[in-house]
Amino acid sequence: MRRRLRVAAYGVCVRDGRVLLAHNAPQLYEPGWTMPGGGLEHGEDPVDAVVRELEEETGYQVAVERLLGTDSFRGRRTLDSGVTDDFQALRILYEVRVTGGTLRDEVGGSTDRAAWHPLAELPSLQRVELVDLALRLYREQPPAGRLAPGGRQAG
Repeated sequence: MRRRLRVAAYGVCVRDGRVLLAHNAPQLYEPGWTMPGGGLEHGEDPVDAVVRELEEETGYQVAVERLLGTDSFRGRRTLDSGVTDDFQALRILYEVRVTGGTLRDEVGGSTDRAAWHPLAELPSLQRVELVDLALRLYREQPPAGRLAPGGRQAG
């Protein structure tokens, strides 16, 4: 069994009742809208990673306002090669603010579009669960920076 850990940083940018989202490139990931962000490079600080990823995926330069929290999940799958992959994702979520740049789509990356979406329209939007989790952290601000399963704050 192969063990794999992926650490990623994501930015939650809410402005004028809208949230900035990136659309997963369908050939690479689960289809739908997600929070802009992605994996840390070896030796990279998570704050630097979220700033870099936001620019890559949306065209915006951002400033990190605060740490919202973390989320971790683990899953197993059998790869085409027959190897079982024991995968853990550690996701670090930050509130960010646009400081410059121009909205644009990523070309040749893990996402293929970037757009602002009204918060009120999110229930009808095809999105990954990270969007709901990130916005709950943004709204609820749990003291431990973590949401427990079932909607309770984790202590």
